[in-house]
Amino acid sequence: MTLDSPSPSGEPPSPCVGVCVINPQTQLCDGCLRTLDEIAAWWDYAPEQKHTVLMQVEARLTRIMDGTFHDG
Repeated sequence: MTLDSPSPSGEPPSPCVGVCVINPQTQLCDGCLRTLDEIAAWWDYAPEQKHTVLMQVEARLTRIMDGTFHDG
C-alpha cells in the first residue's frame, strides 16, 4: 500500500514512517513532513481532511527537494 492508497474503508493511511522528530528549522516531522497539529489531529480528521494533509505533505516534499521550501 502506498501513502496515497486508501484502505478498504476509504480512509487514507497515516503517512507516519516511525521517524518522529520535529525539525527545528521546518517545524515539520522529519519522517512524515506533517506539523505537530496535523499529527495530533490525524485520527480525528475526516477522510477529506486526511487527503488534504497528504496533498500538503507531497507539496512540502516537492518544495524541500527543489530548494524552495524556505522561499518567501
